[in-house]
Amino acid sequence: MSNESTNTQNSIAYLQGKFLPLAEANVNIMTHSFMYGTAVFEGIRGYWNSEHEQMYIFRLREHFERMLDSMKIMHLETKLSADDLCNITVELLRQNNPKGDMYVRPSAYKCGQRVGPGLENNPTDICIFTVPFGNYFKAQEGLKVMVSSWRRIEDNAIPARAKIVGAYVNTALAKTDAALAGYDDCIMLSENGHVSEGSAMNIFMVKNGQLITTSTTENILEGITRGTIIEIAEQELGIKTLCRSIDRSELYTADELFFTGTGAQIAPCIEVDRRVIGTGKAGTLSLKIQDVYLDICRGVNQKYTNWLTPVYPTQKGRSLAQTTPIHALGGCI
Repeated sequence: MSNESTNTQNSIAYLQGKFLPLAEANVNIMTHSFMYGTAVFEGIRGYWNSEHEQMYIFRLREHFERMLDSMKIMHLETKLSADDLCNITVELLRQNNPKGDMYVRPSAYKCGQRVGPGLENNPTDICIFTVPFGNYFKAQEGLKVMVSSWRRIEDNAIPARAKIVGAYVNTALAKTDAALAGYDDCIMLSENGHVSEGSAMNIFMVKNGQLITTSTTENILEGITRGTIIEIAEQELGIKTLCRSIDRSELYTADELFFTGTGAQIAPCIEVDRRVIGTGKAGTLSLKIQDVYLDICRGVNQKYTNWLTPVYPTQKGRSLAQTTPIHALGGCI
């Protein structure tokens, strides 16, 4: 992960329905979500375009629609709509007035102060903070990864399709073991032995020109970046994505592999379990997709401006409601 400074000394956050200094945005140690992990979150990126002097938030409304879905699973309630949450986020970034890429972290959490894991009769709050954010991975030339001995949690245990705070212990164990073993990250299998995803990223494989990714039934997070890649690969490169089960051994013979995610963006993998993938360098298709994706995020490619929410006022005054609904993401399940 990038070691870029996350100086937030003068940063503003959103908590309990108001904007306040991040240093004052604190919760009691008896807070239910602190003790039991009963919270959900989203990771959202804002991309600074110096030429436009504009901050573009990528697929903002889609992230909040997914967070609202995660909240349904966890019995988290709010009167705020996706559009309300979008407006709060834009205002928060305006108050912080960044001039570089940012990471936005909204969370919905059980804020009751009581002992016992029950979700019923337990109030909910929503908080949001922002921090400067560069590249998630240091290894820009390509990642060396391992298949983790930890299995991805099952939908009937803790649903991976929801970004549940407590569930990220699963990610933490797998990612830490990979780091201690000298790898950049890891790939996790489901309990049935099929490839699920990375520690906190979706995964794509290229074989004989075919783009392949795991289906949503393999205990993955239904990634917004994943859906974006499926769409732009077809629209920009004429390549349709096959969604199916992937065996572990297929990883070793892949022509290319790459992770996708809000943090990871497009991150090529060049080794799996000490086996070289393809040429041992980031693959041609992976890099093409990476270039197309980043041009879209920064507002360079004007065909996809409906995916971008500008933070600062524009002449066109685009409404937040013009963003694409989450059900339009991707072309497979």
